[in-house]
Amino acid sequence: MNIKLLLSTSFIAAGLAASAQDAGKTFAITGDGNHDFMWMNIRQVDINTGKIVQDVYQREKTAFVMMDADSKANSMAAQRPTETMVAAAAYDKNQNKLFFTPMRVGELRWLDLSAGGNTQKYYTVTSSLLNTKVALTDEANHFTRMVIAADGNGYALTNDGSRLVKFTTGKKVTITDLGPVVDDESNKTVSIKNKCTSWGGDMIADAYNKLYIISANHYVFSLDIDSRKAKQIGYITGLPATYSTNGAAVDNDGNVVVASANAFAGYYKFSMKDFVASFIEGSDMVYNASDLANGNLLYQKEVDAARTFADFKPVVPVLTNEAHIFPNPVTNSEFNIYFEGQAAGKYNVTITDLSGKPLMNRIVTVNAKTQIETVPMSRSFAKGMYMVKVTDANNKFIFTERIVVN
Repeated sequence: MNIKLLLSTSFIAAGLAASAQDAGKTFAITGDGNHDFMWMNIRQVDINTGKIVQDVYQREKTAFVMMDADSKANSMAAQRPTETMVAAAAYDKNQNKLFFTPMRVGELRWLDLSAGGNTQKYYTVTSSLLNTKVALTDEANHFTRMVIAADGNGYALTNDGSRLVKFTTGKKVTITDLGPVVDDESNKTVSIKNKCTSWGGDMIADAYNKLYIISANHYVFSLDIDSRKAKQIGYITGLPATYSTNGAAVDNDGNVVVASANAFAGYYKFSMKDFVASFIEGSDMVYNASDLANGNLLYQKEVDAARTFADFKPVVPVLTNEAHIFPNPVTNSEFNIYFEGQAAGKYNVTITDLSGKPLMNRIVTVNAKTQIETVPMSRSFAKGMYMVKVTDANNKFIFTERIVVN
């Protein structure tokens, strides 16, 4: 039987369709602004200038409702969403959600930034995977590093590296324990588990689906998700002596911007080429920040430049296996992709307009002979027709297909 090949994407990471303003959208977990250390407020920052754009959530002022993500019933928690303070947050710009884990609480929570009304909507998932079954007052068990990776999943890491967890970001959020992070063989004197050098800080991600840990004490590690090996690759210089690096995010030029929870000394940025930090002139010095979160990826420009989007052809799979996308037309800002018989590995999925201009891209990991992935689409997609191109890890063309967004 001749089955029409449909279009789809399994993970949608940082989108190229965002405007320049959205590309700089970053969220900071901050204090009240009185030289305090109450990391319970959420403020939007322009990552390129280090200036506060607006107050998103103020712990004593903002109206909110917090709901159980599965039952949609109001949460029984008497506390505010950030009541126990937050040191780990991640922004999914495709769905406009800010995920975070409160300290000393075994929950994953998120703010739906697209929800209308004057009352903010927070959702929460309680999981034993976020509680090490040791007293949560032990700072070793706190999740202090979190990011949304290029594969569209969120990743969070405890201070002591004993728990790397993965969480999905779609309608049904699931949490998976990936196990402990281990030192790469090249790590000699600096271990990812060392409290003095490697605890705290933040995580960022690159367009190749690798993670990077910036510890509070200025050490930088690369982290391979599959092997969970952390390799020490640098040390940030040029920072004030009392400046802890607690928040990290990527700016529009591919630099890493850091913020401190201890010092009211503004924002600094550095390149992964030399790890030499420089002060961002005019950046905010009123608020300290325990975490930064945005949707930018390291090396995104390099990946985009290496890709070509020519040769969009009618839907003819190059391999004998087939992938199917449904529903098409897309009516609810999401669709499914059905992989059957594809070789295990990573696949690049790119959505473009009809001229071939790339709008969003993702890396899809296929592990099973039959696999279905639900793909949330950015609400920035207007109604109309788009193209999807799928290539394998070696950039070999697999197929291209049209989809209609209603």
